[in-house]
Amino acid sequence: MGFLVKVSGKRLEDIQVFLEEAADIIISGGLLGFPTNSVYGLGGDPLNLDLIERLYKIKFRDRNKGFLLLVSDIEEAHKIAEFNEIANLLAERFWPGQLTLILNRKEPNIIPLEVSANRNTIGLRVPENEILLKILQILKSKGHFGGIIGTSANYSGEPPSISGEEIAKKFLMSIDFIIDGGKSESKVPTTIVDCTTETLKFLRMGKLSEEEIKNKLSND
Repeated sequence: MGFLVKVSGKRLEDIQVFLEEAADIIISGGLLGFPTNSVYGLGGDPLNLDLIERLYKIKFRDRNKGFLLLVSDIEEAHKIAEFNEIANLLAERFWPGQLTLILNRKEPNIIPLEVSANRNTIGLRVPENEILLKILQILKSKGHFGGIIGTSANYSGEPPSISGEEIAKKFLMSIDFIIDGGKSESKVPTTIVDCTTETLKFLRMGKLSEEEIKNKLSND
């Protein structure tokens, strides 16, 4: 059975031991439930093929749909993806934040193709949630890749979870460690932008509007 720890309202320094444990569980191939500033997520080591397979099975996810990655900073993102000028500008302006970028994979690449459903693109975001971001930074500080798979905590086609307790009710026998940071601040998903060419393609609209993103670019 998995373990759930409630950290809502606590300072990062007071929950450091749990964040370290979460990072160690990820490195060892475990599955983590975690808060974001939208809905709750499930994730783990994107370098671990067994973990990737486990996520597909737990969510009953279509194998033609890949997973997005959450990374600690732009430096980690540059290790695995090709950034053109527009992608660099968007990352500088909106990371950490609510913007996911679809980018071309670098080759060779440490991330298995199974993560992105055998596509030559990869989706990345630096999250602004301080709990999640700290876990990613701990991973990097331990010499591991500073990123995890990030997918919504739900069975495919069902509504996402908005608390750690909700994940526990759905998945507790399957999830190794759940960090409950309280109820989600928002159910609105991230905005997804395709930056694989010099022409922006908006694939999903979320908290960030197309107008807001274009205004930022035009002001540079």
